[in-house]
Amino acid sequence: MSSARRRTAPPPSTGRLERTEATLVDRYAHLVRLAYLTLPPELGRHRKVLVAQALVQRALPRLPAAALLPRQRTDGAAAEADWLYARVLRSALAYDRRPRGWPARVPPPRALRPRLPVVWGLRLTPHAGGAEEIALSRMLAGAPPAARAVLALRCGDDMPDERVRELLLAVGEKDPDAALAAAEDLRAPTGTDARTLLGSAEFDACSVRTRPTDLLRRRHRVRFGCLVAAVTACGTVLTVSSSPAGPPEDARTRPVRAPRVTPAHLVHTSDATWADTARVDFTAWPARGGRTDDDALLTRALDTWAAPPPGTAVTGARATALVPPTRGAHLLYAGDVDGRAVVLLHDSDRVVRYSEPLDSPDRPALDVARTDEAGVTTAAALVVARHDGAVRYLAAPWIAEAQTRDLLRPDTPGRPLHTTKDGITDPVDTPGTGGACSGLPVLQLRSSVRIVEKHAFLVTDLGGLTPAHLGYTPSPHSGAPARQPREATGPAALTAWARTACALRALRDDGVRAVNLWDFAEQDLPERGGRAVWSCIRISTWAGPGDIQVHLRPPARTATAPARLVARDRSTAACSRFGQHVVASTAWTTDSGRRYVLAAGSRDIRRLTVTGDARATEDGNTLAVRAPKGAALSVRGRTEEGASVAAVGGPRAP
Repeated sequence: MSSARRRTAPPPSTGRLERTEATLVDRYAHLVRLAYLTLPPELGRHRKVLVAQALVQRALPRLPAAALLPRQRTDGAAAEADWLYARVLRSALAYDRRPRGWPARVPPPRALRPRLPVVWGLRLTPHAGGAEEIALSRMLAGAPPAARAVLALRCGDDMPDERVRELLLAVGEKDPDAALAAAEDLRAPTGTDARTLLGSAEFDACSVRTRPTDLLRRRHRVRFGCLVAAVTACGTVLTVSSSPAGPPEDARTRPVRAPRVTPAHLVHTSDATWADTARVDFTAWPARGGRTDDDALLTRALDTWAAPPPGTAVTGARATALVPPTRGAHLLYAGDVDGRAVVLLHDSDRVVRYSEPLDSPDRPALDVARTDEAGVTTAAALVVARHDGAVRYLAAPWIAEAQTRDLLRPDTPGRPLHTTKDGITDPVDTPGTGGACSGLPVLQLRSSVRIVEKHAFLVTDLGGLTPAHLGYTPSPHSGAPARQPREATGPAALTAWARTACALRALRDDGVRAVNLWDFAEQDLPERGGRAVWSCIRISTWAGPGDIQVHLRPPARTATAPARLVARDRSTAACSRFGQHVVASTAWTTDSGRRYVLAAGSRDIRRLTVTGDARATEDGNTLAVRAPKGAALSVRGRTEEGASVAAVGGPRAP
């Protein structure tokens, strides 16, 4: 029978195996997340990480890849992807199943479980999330494995329910509809944020933290193991075994320890590099400060970065790896600022600030921030010190002029900001997080003519080491070319930011890279209510995902009257170069008390449609229609090419 089975199932071709392997590598993180969420929670986070990695790494077949593909999808890369998803899901669902007749309290035999990656002396766990992620994790722990898998496929892989049902049937799930319903029960309490929550670090088994195991217990076990090995070796010598010697240990299986980085390994960029390079970022910064030759200080900074001692205040920005430095790290600054010794280092895609008190018993502090693909504006300054509600910056060497200004006072010119020869600025007030929003200080910088002639831009402190770059995209009615973001230094940009600047205070400590305000439409309000401007604020993070806020700015008596927040969305490409179409709607009540629903779309929206308790269709990119109180409405736009665009935030009711 086995020989007949081999004849009917020949080995897969090399080409198909290579395509399957390429698909596995491309979808590796998604497959690991699916396995991690599906595996039994009783395993614990460390073992679940290892098992999930093992299931995916062992997914490549020895049998023909087509043997287990869902029948409905049998061609191209989609077939390999479906087959891999089925293979991983089947293994994850079957991980804790016992053979028929196996005792309930006895775990399945090891032969039924995959061999794990070998990790000695470390505990691997995904990065901890916030309260919402922890609440979802607890809900998942009490759900059936198939329901957890459905939620991962729906929210993590954007897989439609029909494909999910096919996949469940392909792996032998008897009641896929029940699993779909159970997954919906899990998703309902989290609302539309389930996709964001499952994409967070809490459920990312490919981005993990390492911690040592119980060191004392491990020491005892090592001593006991050495004693057993010695006794065994003696017994082996006395027995004089005639078996041939085994192969030498493979060096690749030995644990690798990162080489220690010393001050001698640090890269010191020359002072003139920034003016003669096409890569204007942190790699072009020279080493500045009065203690760049203080090897003792630099050694403490590097050793703390490599292994922070107990008591060190360590702060890691969102999605930033807290791994030791490499020998290519750049020294940016070393000196004394506001009573602390400060060292700034740059390593590939990270910036690290080490600080220690000069004359007090306070502990040292270590801050790590992500800075990949930084440029002229996003590498223009670093926070070198915080003290008494103010911040000092270390300006980039290409900054020729620095000023401070208040976004809530658009007509007030900027004030010059003194900068030392090393690039350290005077203290700048930070935006407050509580109380009334009475001012929002920003830094206005101008780059040298050797970089960009007369190029001024705004940055502001939103927590972390890197200030956020503020941009502005003018309204189509201004005659500006489509999709051309500009610096937020002109009169129109400052006027727009004055109405929405206070929204920046809620973005602190979230790893924000840049914030752009886009005036995407203008609309005449009903009953001669004046002209309003629709804007979309995009908050881009160093980690990649971006959030948006849609505001409506009706006519106001003051230049700083807050705009109305009408919609928001998280982890979206909208209002960026990759999401150029946007539609939004909101309720509006006129001075006479009549209620309307307002809608507007970006430049390429040619028609707007309202459905629900009120119905209307209007050619163009703005619409206003009467609607009763509490009406359930849905607004969509259509582009000239026929694409349908839903309003941000879903249905809106007046």
